[in-house]
Amino acid sequence: SLRLVDGPDSCSGRLEVFHNGSWATVCDDGWDMSDAAVVCRQLGCGQVLAAKSDAFFGEGTGVVLLDEVACGGDESSLEQCSHQGLGTHDCYH
Repeated sequence: SLRLVDGPDSCSGRLEVFHNGSWATVCDDGWDMSDAAVVCRQLGCGQVLAAKSDAFFGEGTGVVLLDEVACGGDESSLEQCSHQGLGTHDCYH
């Protein structure tokens, strides 16, 4: 499952993914409106309004699970988008 944290409401914030019993960070310097649209759809938040970058909502902690996420924008869930591989990243908290 997904959640957005450290934002003003449940439909904005830093994206985290629940994996193997804990919440993990999604780090992506190429995050864009297509990626955000999929997350908004999956969370039932409606149309995407913005795709923030550069740790706009603060840096995550713990495991970085996903990097270089690439969605076309029409996927129903983030799991359908491509990425570098679980745990493969070049991100630092």
